[in-house]
Amino acid sequence: MTHANTLHTHDVLDALAEISPDSTLAAARKTREAATRHTQGSYDALFNAAVHDDATLPLSLRFWFATKISGWQQDEQLQHFYTERLADFPEPTLTPALQLALDHAERLTKTPVQAAPTHVKALEQAGWSVGDIVTLSQLIAFVNFQSRLLRGYRLIAGHRVSQPHSQAAVAGQWHTQPQTHSGKSAPQAFTQAELGWEPWVAPKPLAEFNADEQAILARFGHTDSDYFRLLGRNLPVLEQRTLTDKGIFYTSGGLPRKERELIAAVTSKVNGCIYCASVHARKASQLSKQDRDVQRLLDVVPGGDLSIGQSPRWQAIIDFSARLSATPAQVNANDVKQLQEQGLDTLEIVDVVQSAAFFSWANRLMLTLGEPFWPEH
Repeated sequence: MTHANTLHTHDVLDALAEISPDSTLAAARKTREAATRHTQGSYDALFNAAVHDDATLPLSLRFWFATKISGWQQDEQLQHFYTERLADFPEPTLTPALQLALDHAERLTKTPVQAAPTHVKALEQAGWSVGDIVTLSQLIAFVNFQSRLLRGYRLIAGHRVSQPHSQAAVAGQWHTQPQTHSGKSAPQAFTQAELGWEPWVAPKPLAEFNADEQAILARFGHTDSDYFRLLGRNLPVLEQRTLTDKGIFYTSGGLPRKERELIAAVTSKVNGCIYCASVHARKASQLSKQDRDVQRLLDVVPGGDLSIGQSPRWQAIIDFSARLSATPAQVNANDVKQLQEQGLDTLEIVDVVQSAAFFSWANRLMLTLGEPFWPEH
């Protein structure tokens, strides 16, 4: 067995999106070099040859999961890519433990808001370690991110994309229970107030990270965060993910930062992630000075039109972001045209795509590994 199909291209998305090297899209991705490089770095961290002999999540299983996830997204190009890489490996035996993991992957992809502590506990009881659960969840969330980037890039490039059965891209459901599983007071609606977040599985204690690993956490300001010390159970993936985040949201030029934060809130409304929305809606309000408009977005009821009552520019941005965040993604060439008609250039549209896609990753981790609570004051 040669495993020739497991070799990585230099830039998976560049190849799959068929980006012409002299195009404005190629130039925009070059301008966003950090996001481009660390998106590929995230892929490499999850699908590298070093994990081939991983006892629980070997490379063969990772490609198998990615094939399933891209299929649920109805992403023909990405599913074909992963199917080709899976071809060298035998079909896995669907044990009860693997079936639970597959259910986890489907839930995170299609309805992440339905994740519950009992699901994570069941994985642990079936023999999946906390580290395995973190890596699997990162893989699922990453492929969801990757699929949305690919669709956005192909649309910008003017290429064909799959056309899923049309559905409305609207505000999703969210948790309305008054308490967290540990008994803390839980938010029952979207808010711009500061919230806490508690994990359903144990974060890695800081003392268990070696000095170099602690330095990586400290570089990103993550040492005191339960969330990041939990994700730190797979530190190479966390590092690349964090650098991808910074490359998407903390860059100059292109789409104003206030609108990137707005998009994070839009995607969080689609997925029902109250915690993520609280952080990024608050930032959008602070930067835009449009608190009422941001709150109007947060107040949209499940099934409601997220762009109602907004300015034409924000309507176009919100509609595009919501349609890209739907599962499967609904965004199409007309949505790109709407952004262009509002004066957005290619770099700004790339920023829209990358911001929405990234929170399709972030929401899935936040919703499946823990939940928000009201901090005591």
